[in-house]
Amino acid sequence: METHRLVLPEDLNHFGFLFGGRLLAWVDEACWIAASLDYPHCQFVTIGMDSVEFRHSVREGTILAIRCTRQDQGTTSVTYRVEVFDRRDRRNEPSAPIFTTAVSYVSVDDRGRKRPLVAG
Repeated sequence: METHRLVLPEDLNHFGFLFGGRLLAWVDEACWIAASLDYPHCQFVTIGMDSVEFRHSVREGTILAIRCTRQDQGTTSVTYRVEVFDRRDRRNEPSAPIFTTAVSYVSVDDRGRKRPLVAG
């Protein structure tokens, strides 16, 4: 799954660059959507994110592409590989993402207990 985000003034830190926490929230949301589409009968909570390393800064007006690909699946959990690209920086297309990580989710019931994945 791929989604896009436009970096707006409210997404910037006090130095005028994209706030790292905002990008992490976007990545988590995009992967949660991917998991929810792949497993529509499951409720997911985030259980982990691999290393967080920003390869270069991002300014206002940048269009980001967030690509989520299912990487691994267990009985109750699923992990997605994420790559984030600057869509307007043609030097970085297609092989140099500005950010990569893996995000893991666990399927839970209404009480927050793990439950098996149910594919759609």
